[in-house]
Amino acid sequence: MPENRLQGIGVSKGVRIGRAFVYNPVRISGQAEQKTGDAAQELNRLQGAKTGCMTELEALVERALTMLGEEKAGILKGQISFLNDPAFYPPMEKLILEEQLTAETAIQRVVTQVAGIFESMANDYMRERAADVRDVGNRLLSQLVENKGNRLSDIHEPVIIVADDLTPSDTVQLDKRFVLGFVTRVGGKTSHTAILANSLGIAAVLGLGAELENIRHGDELIIDGTAGECIVNPQFKTVNAYLDKQAAEEKELQALLLYSDRPAVTLDGFRVEIAANIGTPEESVGLPDKGAEAVGLYRTEFLFMSSSEMPGEELQYEAYKAAAEAMQGKPVVIRTLDIGGDKELPYLDLPEEMNPFLGYRAIRLCLDRTELLVTQLRAILRASAHGKVKIMFPMISGMDEWRQAKTIYDSVKGQLAEEGIAFDDAVEVGIMIEVPSAALLAERFAKEVDFFSIGTNDLVQYTVAVDRMNEKVSYLYDYFHPSVIRLIKQVIDASNQHGKWTGMCGSMAGDPLAAPLLIGLGLHEWSMAPSAIPVIKQAVTGLEHKACQALVEQILDLDTAAEIREALTAFRSKHPVDA
Repeated sequence: MPENRLQGIGVSKGVRIGRAFVYNPVRISGQAEQKTGDAAQELNRLQGAKTGCMTELEALVERALTMLGEEKAGILKGQISFLNDPAFYPPMEKLILEEQLTAETAIQRVVTQVAGIFESMANDYMRERAADVRDVGNRLLSQLVENKGNRLSDIHEPVIIVADDLTPSDTVQLDKRFVLGFVTRVGGKTSHTAILANSLGIAAVLGLGAELENIRHGDELIIDGTAGECIVNPQFKTVNAYLDKQAAEEKELQALLLYSDRPAVTLDGFRVEIAANIGTPEESVGLPDKGAEAVGLYRTEFLFMSSSEMPGEELQYEAYKAAAEAMQGKPVVIRTLDIGGDKELPYLDLPEEMNPFLGYRAIRLCLDRTELLVTQLRAILRASAHGKVKIMFPMISGMDEWRQAKTIYDSVKGQLAEEGIAFDDAVEVGIMIEVPSAALLAERFAKEVDFFSIGTNDLVQYTVAVDRMNEKVSYLYDYFHPSVIRLIKQVIDASNQHGKWTGMCGSMAGDPLAAPLLIGLGLHEWSMAPSAIPVIKQAVTGLEHKACQALVEQILDLDTAAEIREALTAFRSKHPVDA
């Protein structure tokens, strides 16, 4: 096979070499319930799906026993047992016979019910079985369609995933032990898939376009997440060249890791707090050892997106508590549900919108469906008894939204106090600044909130009026846009004036080129993908706060993002990073 070089967008750095796993999932969950006029036919289809599923699982058990050992094989054996459980398969047959449901609908209804029972159990081990129930359900469903597809849970050896796209919920299922990296047909630097790839430290190249179809299952691949390259069936000399590049990257990484234990302090003593963005509590494990002084953004929506139904208070409490405990007393800023836009929850049955990023999302949805917010705030506050938790409301656009959310928060505190449930009465409550209207009102907000966190990814989108997912206008998307810089300055100045603190949890905080600018602006807390922590600590060390403040004055007099980038690059060349 000839070597074929494809060019995409590098969104998560790293050189990886491995075999392609072409991901072709069946996505039929969440469909409306359907009736049948032929119950006998549906019973036959269901039985065929069960037989196919059993054959598939038995083969996987054999494979797992050989490659992964008894423990992993045991999980798959457990899935086989579900198929034979009288509380699992017979109820599906009953639904088909008594309610004339299709096989797909019967499977989905029973799986949802059984998984919900497991999730409500107090025992951790039993709750985890809910995921196995859903996996069995997906296997049954895939047997019912002509193109059976495959699942990420089928991956049990190191591979590079090749996909048309990966949803955020797909990405959070990736097992880092086996996923070397991934490439997709669509996507860009600011998509949530890219953000999660960075957060998980998985090399990724997105936006390969139609040429992705040239990749076949099992092809040897090289991906370079920095250069945005994907090389299919590389020649021997190409592999050797990239092995050398991979070794150089590892050497550089080891040198950067020396900064992990150091504080981020400029030569003249300006100290910034370096925090990490996470999407699951598991990502918080070991963060203090990696140099994270806090979790600056816990994206709770991924807990909701990885479930087939609304997570209850207990499930949420356990997740938030786990993150708080893993950080060993260091702050954990938990963002309330930020759903909508490009993040969907099928079980919420949200209406389709012409402009979802401008519509029914984030705090707007939670203030309308207050039961969601009340449940989440109860869980977060209960978790505050186990660590230093802070709460942040997303996409606040005006004072009325903030005050409504704060009123609900105060009410929840009152409920818990009446019920005698332990929580931290001094939890800080802040807002995300990701809408220009909020930034322009920062001086007003600063009188009432405890802190700000600037989400640059959306702030750029809404300030410059550019769809962050649209590759045709991506040239307009730049956090060095002069208008964005002015809004950031306005927010930090307002918080300083009122003795509050400001963090940043957007991509800009993890960009070493932006470090002198953010130091000069006086940003207090920088939150980023964990992999960027040593890079930013190195970037801060060796700079002088006063020199960075002078740089800000120069930058505020510039007209374009290109001019600002040029000024930052020139400044950086005169102030090299600490060796």
